[in-house]
Amino acid sequence: MKKKVLIICLILLAGSAILVAQGKSEAVADPDKPTKIEMWYNATQTEVGPLPDDWVGYEILKDRFNIELEASSIPSSTVDQDMKIQAAAAADTLPDFFVANREVWLRLAKNGMLADVTDLYAKMPNRTAIMFDEDAINFTTIDGRSYGFATPSIISRNEGLLIRKDWLDKLGLDIPKTYDELLDVMRAFTYNDPDGNGKHDTWGYGAFIEVNTYEGYPGRRFEPLKGMFGVEGTWNMKASEFGLQLHNPDFYDFMLYMKQIIDEGLIDPNWMAYKKDDFRAAWKQGKFGIMREQNSAYASANNYSPFDANFPDGEWVIVDAPIGPKGKSSIGPETRGLRIWCISADAAAQGKADKIVEMFEWMAHGEGYLLCGWGQEGVNYVLKDGIPVSVEGPIGFDGAVGQTYIQLRSMAFNYTSDMELTSRYPVYTTAVSKKQMSALWALREMQQKKWTNSMGADSMPVPSTDLKTFYEQGLAEFFTGKRVLTKANWDAFIAEFDRIGGKAWEKEGYEYAKANGYLK
Repeated sequence: MKKKVLIICLILLAGSAILVAQGKSEAVADPDKPTKIEMWYNATQTEVGPLPDDWVGYEILKDRFNIELEASSIPSSTVDQDMKIQAAAAADTLPDFFVANREVWLRLAKNGMLADVTDLYAKMPNRTAIMFDEDAINFTTIDGRSYGFATPSIISRNEGLLIRKDWLDKLGLDIPKTYDELLDVMRAFTYNDPDGNGKHDTWGYGAFIEVNTYEGYPGRRFEPLKGMFGVEGTWNMKASEFGLQLHNPDFYDFMLYMKQIIDEGLIDPNWMAYKKDDFRAAWKQGKFGIMREQNSAYASANNYSPFDANFPDGEWVIVDAPIGPKGKSSIGPETRGLRIWCISADAAAQGKADKIVEMFEWMAHGEGYLLCGWGQEGVNYVLKDGIPVSVEGPIGFDGAVGQTYIQLRSMAFNYTSDMELTSRYPVYTTAVSKKQMSALWALREMQQKKWTNSMGADSMPVPSTDLKTFYEQGLAEFFTGKRVLTKANWDAFIAEFDRIGGKAWEKEGYEYAKANGYLK
């Protein structure tokens, strides 16, 4: 009898293991005890601080859903985000619910560290109807199963190339139209004292390293420069020209152009050390006069106000991407822009998945949507004609204090509705210079510039860690002079890149793009 019982127990255990492998939760949270959920989120505005402890959402989640949420922001830098998540994975301390870049997500999914969420979409009818179409679900699908929720992360074409118009006017210069004219303006901004303080403390170009799956090293802030040579982005997604941009012969010409900028001292020398917040503090302090920046980071009231206070007569203008030697130009690659929210495998095994999606659904509509997006009605905003409008003063959702209460906005927004855009980017008058501004005006102007259609590039296969390191370190060494940038040395670098996996990565990319209909 005992033997039969043992056999039955073993069979039941084996069956439960199969269910877990297929993404079915083996545990259910105790309904009589609060479910503790540790969540790592990316803050809406990293400069203003984390979500306050007195955020009313904590109380609502506990009282109504029996959820004790512990929310922590991840670093603003993509590189630091990746390092933090990978370190947690290596230590087997991933949080229950967290946001990840696709490159890191893919590695975690392949290593069995993420929950299968295929059957959880049906439990979020409102969010799924708004955000999770077939493309979004395919973005996180491996062998027919989904391992994360791909939510909209950006407004399309929401960045632009900006130049200090007041500096151009002071120096008697026109807006640069070509790559040569851009160099001339960089030189003038660096050496002709555009701010008139008699010091050598300005530079032509400002940037920081911001790399992702579809914007390879040196990353997003340099895409308008790469665009002048037709090598913007990590991949060329055109069917007739498909391949890694690194393999494009014109990439070497971009490298020469970059090296000239660096060698002539035309770029803020801290560009390799800057994080996102450092970069944004620098342009507000008048360190440089040309940059690629995001519409809200540039033109929203709270973000623009330090620059307005420092330089009341200062003026940035959004310009067309300059034309390169072969007539090419682009602000950068355009993708859909999806952010992946992940449930850890451990959280699912502990029965937390249902509670996590219950919270996630609450954030996507009604009370939760308004709270995450704009704060508390009557405290952070008032409704006017159905549109949330920030109250005056620092507690308003666009004020220095109020912004901290909407740090989970990216978990709620779909970035397309009129309510979101009109409310998010109101027209305002600057405090010192009394200019009228709107981040929505900036967005509309940026969206009219020339971009490169690269849909699907953000879901392409990623290189191995060793290959990625070789790629990025190699380019950095050419920029710094550790490697001499000659055609022979460049060809040798590319040959070694291909030998250790570059060609195989490109082949994998082609097969993936073809299978998923991304080739144009």
